[in-house]
Amino acid sequence: MGYTALYRRLRPKNFDQVIGQEHIIKTLKNQVESDRISHAYLFCGTRGTGKTSTAKIMAKLLNCKNPIDNSPCDKCDMCISFNENRSLNIIEIDAASNNSVDDVREIREEVKYPPTDGRFKIYIIDEVHMLSIGAFNALLKTLEEPPSYVIFILATTDPHKIPVTILSRCQRFDFKRISSKEIADTMKKYMQNDNVEIDDDALDYIAKVSDGAMRDALSILDQCISFYYNEKISLDKVLELIGAVDDEIFFRFIDAIVKFSTIDILDMIDEIIQNGRDIAQFVSDLIEHIRNLLVASISTNNNSLNISNSKFERLKKQAENIEPQRLIKLIENFSTIQNNLKYSFDERIVLETGCIKQCIAMPSEDITDIKQKISFLEKKLEENSTKTVYIEKNNIVQEIEETKDRELAILDDIKVAIENFDMLKNKFTMPERVFLDNCKPKNLEDRFLYLVCSTDAFIPRLENIKAEITDALFELFNKQYEIKIISENKYKEEYKKVVNSQPKINIKEKNNTMEDIANYFPEGIVDIEY
Repeated sequence: MGYTALYRRLRPKNFDQVIGQEHIIKTLKNQVESDRISHAYLFCGTRGTGKTSTAKIMAKLLNCKNPIDNSPCDKCDMCISFNENRSLNIIEIDAASNNSVDDVREIREEVKYPPTDGRFKIYIIDEVHMLSIGAFNALLKTLEEPPSYVIFILATTDPHKIPVTILSRCQRFDFKRISSKEIADTMKKYMQNDNVEIDDDALDYIAKVSDGAMRDALSILDQCISFYYNEKISLDKVLELIGAVDDEIFFRFIDAIVKFSTIDILDMIDEIIQNGRDIAQFVSDLIEHIRNLLVASISTNNNSLNISNSKFERLKKQAENIEPQRLIKLIENFSTIQNNLKYSFDERIVLETGCIKQCIAMPSEDITDIKQKISFLEKKLEENSTKTVYIEKNNIVQEIEETKDRELAILDDIKVAIENFDMLKNKFTMPERVFLDNCKPKNLEDRFLYLVCSTDAFIPRLENIKAEITDALFELFNKQYEIKIISENKYKEEYKKVVNSQPKINIKEKNNTMEDIANYFPEGIVDIEY
């Protein structure tokens, strides 16, 4: 007999061998024990979580002649015939290749005949979401009212693709992802039985990259055993085989990003590629590392991650120099890079340009990177370093210096801007022009140019282009304007405060001059004509 892959050889043969699905196993056992067996089941969940294996165990148990603790005995003729793939009472159907109406009609004809031996005729339909709409409709009546000796077990990774008319006729069980610890512990037990030497950290890494799928973990493990035959398998060997990198480079990579050092980042990317590592896997692991940094930054001293205490402490130390908002932004940016890699012919260019963008390019409305930059410069100053600190984002520093040198606008300048507001609006195109059309320029006694919005919905939109408005005003009038964007109600409140703060005069007195009356109002609110 030829070699059998690990995930096939180690497929669970009874409920006790199913990993990580205790909530489902307990329910099925209780149903069998109390004879409350449903006519149709739907097993949902991601790949490699045990849907098909559980369906097979359930089918075998229902026809087993001598069940032991609500599990098949694997010794009676019914169990043996199923294990040898010659049982006529348990029919497995792959809906991916048998998805037509004719295939379902064939099932409808077969269910008319009772099982030749055993209690039930059981149909296991794998990847049932692949059935056509016509096939689902043909199955509908049979699924709702099958003969008493027929049971349907449907398995799928995409339950949202199944019509609700089918879902409502089945008992649904959702299989969860298996935890990394359960996968690692199970593989360790398997390897001890097979006399294979493998380090615990290698098993932990395989469990982590398998993403909760036991089948994926066993496939990677099978590949490692074949490649390193008769050798002890270490973490480095696993990383070498699957094209991953060790954790050290992630710490170095994040340090380089925090310091905005594009040269170091490009050197590390080149190092990764020269060592034959997989870029997509690197980005995936890097996102995981940043996520761990974020968790470590907001955690107490307790190790809340499934990692060693020494690594957790190192994560906390690195996270001390990075704000949580910066980490969140890095996760978003690298997730975008990860998505772009799927559609790129040159993964290196996508990764390099994405990293350079994070170190150099910066939207004007985004202050997260500016804060990180300031924090980095402050730390350098505290260290009293005599070395010159070179920053790639010198355009930001230059812009701040230019803003400092600008002469601030006074009340007369604000009046000029109000009178020529149309000139300002002409500097913008759609949709920014719409935001400016829905506000009015006004002023009070202070130094601000008020943009009064007709509706509150335009306030955040104008805030987003506030820097552009300031620059446009400087180009027009050569003055640095300070802007406040408020609603009409808020402006009226501010106006009343200014009016109430003025000295009271008796308007009815005939000896009041026009200047006295004008002084009652804030400067710039009224004009006096003689």
